[in-house]
Amino acid sequence: MKEICIVEFTSNLGLKEPQTGKEPGVNRLPDWLWKHNLHKVINPKNIIRVDPPKYSNIKDPETNILNADSLVTYAREQAYLINNLLSANKFPFILGGDCSILLGPAMALKQKGNYGLFYLDGHTDFMDVSLSETGGVGGMAASIVTGNGHQKLANILNLSPYIKEENLWCVGNREYDDEYENEIRKSSAKYLSLQELRKQGIANAVKTFLSEVENKNLDGFWLHIDVDVLNDDIMPCVDSRTPDGLTYDEFNELTSYLFESKKLSGLEITILDPDLDETGQYTKEFVNNITATFNKHFKS
Repeated sequence: MKEICIVEFTSNLGLKEPQTGKEPGVNRLPDWLWKHNLHKVINPKNIIRVDPPKYSNIKDPETNILNADSLVTYAREQAYLINNLLSANKFPFILGGDCSILLGPAMALKQKGNYGLFYLDGHTDFMDVSLSETGGVGGMAASIVTGNGHQKLANILNLSPYIKEENLWCVGNREYDDEYENEIRKSSAKYLSLQELRKQGIANAVKTFLSEVENKNLDGFWLHIDVDVLNDDIMPCVDSRTPDGLTYDEFNELTSYLFESKKLSGLEITILDPDLDETGQYTKEFVNNITATFNKHFKS
């Protein structure tokens, strides 16, 4: 079994301010998960933290994106670290942070070879900046890492695309809106909304993905987990709430198949905002579920 390294990317650079003068609280997620014993239960070989540049709520005039230059600087630091961990045959277990933390790991994957991306999220995050009201990269991350959007972010170090579009599986969206969904429908990515995932069946869907990873002879795949893929009743402490979502039974079944795969190269957890879970009740339940499933299936 690979040595597990918890990596803390304490970034909120990809989100807008929830209210004027207040930064998104998701940058405190690693400490919040520590408090609720995730680190203790995962029991990593080591823990590494990389803090981002200073947050700003002003859009970059060149790209119309929040924190664009800072995101580029941060992504290069992230990529250097993740590349080194992968080269040492370690398993990065990344704690965000918002979804923009994907940029650096995706760059590292491109530097290492040809990888797939299982993007488990309550939104597609496959959106052009022209459709974004906020300018936040958190809502465009899947699109950017597959080479779409402004080249300042999509082609750092001339690595575009970090993940080939046809190797992206975008799973769990429940933002049912044609203008929004058409962006990914017209791409070559595989798109399974929450409705389609349930229609196909979780086991069938994940088995198809894993077979594709093998048949394409990919070097591995990365797992992105935005906690807003979970049902709003059990995970309301996110920046963009939507009714419905996966139950823990569904989430644990789906992730168990991915954790069991020897092709899984690393994962990241994003978006849970400690400011929105004052008592910690939702975080505690999340930690209990993901650690039990990960330890049972990844470490077996």
